[in-house]
Amino acid sequence: MNEIIKKIEAEQLKAEVPAFNVGDTVKVYGKIKEGNRERIQVFEGVVLKKQGGGARETFTVRKNSNGIGVEKTWPLHSPNVEKVEVIRRGKVRRAKLNYLRGRVGKRAKVKELVK
Repeated sequence: MNEIIKKIEAEQLKAEVPAFNVGDTVKVYGKIKEGNRERIQVFEGVVLKKQGGGARETFTVRKNSNGIGVEKTWPLHSPNVEKVEVIRRGKVRRAKLNYLRGRVGKRAKVKELVK
């Protein structure tokens, strides 16, 4: 049974997955269906966490919209995620940035990684 599930999940994986990490600022191009029309909406924010593996891998993006924090969790291999574009790399020392939820303004920023 386990081999069957692995085979089905392997077929669901995307061929090209963008390389991004926690702390990066990304633009997620997501497909939105409204009635019989389909459009692409951009969600730009900081990646708070990545979790899971294989076809079940997800990532959470947080942005500030009109002074209110908005978080959205996206499945990485979903057909509804058109593409993920990295705007800037972040310098972080944590795997999950849950502490950013309690911060506002300049304190909620992540330093940019300079190579």
